[in-house]
Amino acid sequence: MSASLLDRIVVVLDHPKDVVNIAAVMRAMMNMGLSTLRLVRPDEFDPYRIEGIAHRSGPLIESTTIVDTLAEAVEDCVFVVGTTARARTANRNYVRPRPLAAEMLERAAEGPVALVFGREDRGLTNEGLDLCHRVAIIPTHAEYSSLNLAQAFLVLAYELHLAAVEGGEALPEGRRADRPATLGELEGMYEALQNGLGRIDFFKGTRRADAVVRTLRTVLSRADLDRRESKLIQAIGFEIGNYMDRHQVQADRRPVPGPEGRDHDGSSA
Repeated sequence: MSASLLDRIVVVLDHPKDVVNIAAVMRAMMNMGLSTLRLVRPDEFDPYRIEGIAHRSGPLIESTTIVDTLAEAVEDCVFVVGTTARARTANRNYVRPRPLAAEMLERAAEGPVALVFGREDRGLTNEGLDLCHRVAIIPTHAEYSSLNLAQAFLVLAYELHLAAVEGGEALPEGRRADRPATLGELEGMYEALQNGLGRIDFFKGTRRADAVVRTLRTVLSRADLDRRESKLIQAIGFEIGNYMDRHQVQADRRPVPGPEGRDHDGSSA
């Protein structure tokens, strides 16, 4: 998928009543790489208030189109997706957001694709849903099924963005990201851990050394350690041993009390 296909996604708000929700949708559009917004007879459209809520939204505000009917807003689109909080009694092509996002981008290669949201207090009308090829339902907890307009839009916009950049946008790495640890480095790490744990008598009773180390191998192998991480864990094992050595030296240097509370050098304890 290509992020450029997001340019062909047309966001349509049908009769939105609250300018705050329009601003929230614009903010989410900018977050998720969407750039085309059409409003069907909004109750209020105040660019000053919108830009105060959705900072740096000036270009999107200027490009927003206001039309009189939903049919007019989607007439140039090759694929129209509506949204609803729950299935209606009429038969519709209901779908979940994740598979829908991939289908929308595939259809966007052919022409504009509309993503339509109804009025905040009542959603899309049945006549509005009649214009839609698919109807998205976002799964929510049964007792709290209703999402507000901005929440619902962000879920669908996120799925679109995710599908558009799949495989093309790497996750950020840590500042000191390193190559994967080699088998030799991992074996050195396990050996240091085993020796260190042995020095503090960790292996006693039912804690057999081979069983404990095998469990550590299982846990740490799931982490896919890099070289730096394996060296850090190896150093923990070494430091346990070093600490025990220092402790033993200090213990050897302490005077040993002699008979009647006197040290071996004859002084009082």
